[in-house]
Amino acid sequence: MRVFVAGASGAIGRPLVTELIRQGHQVTGISRRASSLDHLGKLGATIVEVDVFDAAAVEQAVRESQAEAVIDELTSLPATPAEIGNALAGDRKVRIEGGGNLRRAAQAAGVQRYLQQASGFFLKATSGLATEADRLAIDAGGNVAFSATSYNELEERLFSTSQPAGTALRYGFFYGPGTWYHREGAAADQVRKGEFPIIGEGSGVWSFVHVEDAAAATVAALTAEPGTYNVVDSDPLPVSHWLPQFCRWVGAPPPPHLSLEDALAIAGPEAVYYGTKICGAANEKARKVLNFRPRRLEWLV
Repeated sequence: MRVFVAGASGAIGRPLVTELIRQGHQVTGISRRASSLDHLGKLGATIVEVDVFDAAAVEQAVRESQAEAVIDELTSLPATPAEIGNALAGDRKVRIEGGGNLRRAAQAAGVQRYLQQASGFFLKATSGLATEADRLAIDAGGNVAFSATSYNELEERLFSTSQPAGTALRYGFFYGPGTWYHREGAAADQVRKGEFPIIGEGSGVWSFVHVEDAAAATVAALTAEPGTYNVVDSDPLPVSHWLPQFCRWVGAPPPPHLSLEDALAIAGPEAVYYGTKICGAANEKARKVLNFRPRRLEWLV
């Protein structure tokens, strides 16, 4: 299949292009700086330097690729989670405006399938783990609501028309090479500095996914039934469980503890949400339809 990947230089983009080529697909990858994708070019991908805010250039690139499917992995995230608050406006602009240009280009070029990066960690479960039927937590407040609203808009746009056929991939928190959650990643640096506390009882449940597992599920989704899939691992755990083990795994001291009151005063409501209110997601649909078999969370013992 001829596949067009936007955001090919990102944490998921690199392993995704690699997996697409491994499975015999013909890949065109775009980035603001083509040089950042030289290694993917050596694997056989066609690399195009495109500004996603240039609608005409995006459409030209999609048409010239003769893509049958477009995968939107556009993001603009900072090098460390500590900077996420300042990056949200730019990230939204890339996803909503740049992604809008990409979707219109796909429609104009007659692309058959459109896969959209979505969120598996801003969900609002009706009970237990969130399923694909659950909505995003747009009423969570603050930056969490800001991000959830952006993802909600992406999903609504994706399913607003029948062509191209849309698939929303609700990824968990990425971990593995090139991500924050890795031995050399930014989150590891945070815990070594004691900057990632357990808040209250640490009851917030996180769903992670290894980037290579996410890439494999994305490739499988190219030929699966369109729709929404939670692409998350099978180990949804509260912060009180996974964070101390992550600390040990990266050689950091145990995480400090903060009361809810102190966390609100020091870190704000977003930190409290991540620490105590976030809910994990169920992956049964992806396991059944995509034959998704995520690895066990690496730092669990």
